[in-house]
Amino acid sequence: MAPIANFLLAHISFRLPPYLSSYVSGQTPLSTVTSVNASLAGYLAITFGIQALMKDRQPYKLTTLFRAHNIVLSLGSALLLVLIMEEIVPLIWQRGLHHSICSPEVLTPSLEFYFMINYYFKYLELFDTVSLVLRKKPLRLLHVYHHTVTAGACFLSLEAKLGGVWSAMSLNLAIHIVMYYYYYATTGGARFWWKRYLTTVQIVQFVVDIFLVIFGTYEHYAHSNYPQLPHFGDCYVGSVEGANIFAFLVLLSFLGLFIDYYIQTYKKQALKSYGYLNGLQAHRKEKTRGPVA
Repeated sequence: MAPIANFLLAHISFRLPPYLSSYVSGQTPLSTVTSVNASLAGYLAITFGIQALMKDRQPYKLTTLFRAHNIVLSLGSALLLVLIMEEIVPLIWQRGLHHSICSPEVLTPSLEFYFMINYYFKYLELFDTVSLVLRKKPLRLLHVYHHTVTAGACFLSLEAKLGGVWSAMSLNLAIHIVMYYYYYATTGGARFWWKRYLTTVQIVQFVVDIFLVIFGTYEHYAHSNYPQLPHFGDCYVGSVEGANIFAFLVLLSFLGLFIDYYIQTYKKQALKSYGYLNGLQAHRKEKTRGPVA
């Protein structure tokens, strides 16, 4: 049962051609290595090109456009997460969590379509960077690297037919619901105290994702090559050789960069605040002592 998906199908009259409703390598848009590389290279060229052009120009505000972009991604992530859960929760209930993560049967036509939408979201999210450089906001390596590599990783997961990637995707969508709402609200002038905790949740997300990759890889190789080792059963690691290794390295790099961002942004700010308070207290004590005779 998928009530929301059924409702949408019942009220949307047009139907997509097969290469848009399911992933067909070489026919679906952005489904070849060449097209993906060209798109991401274009993204980098546009980003740094605009940054160079904006060097001696006044920043654009883009408030309305940026807020619209963020609310679309927040609501879109929420809808996509609900649709994925409609597919996955009954499967977990009927077959268990291991089957739901590890079986190649998990990748139903509906789930594959949702993965495609999530993949295209990654290209829409590239506007985050364009907006930053047009508004002359600081552009971090983490931001550009994360957007570029995530799009490539989503492409690889579709090529490898990795149904179990719904677990990492769902975590990411849940975070994006809150994150893009945060950007939407703060661009309008709102202020929140919980930004650092959102970064903490992102770090936890990568730890969970790394565990899932290690778990799936162990299950597969234990079942295939070392059946004497304790394991629950086989785990499908994809039709693309080395996809699990690539995922592990990407997630490890994300974890390192996000931890560094957390330290640079929040820990150093806390230390500066602590030093400022200590200096203020010392100054007050000096004033209360009066002049030295």
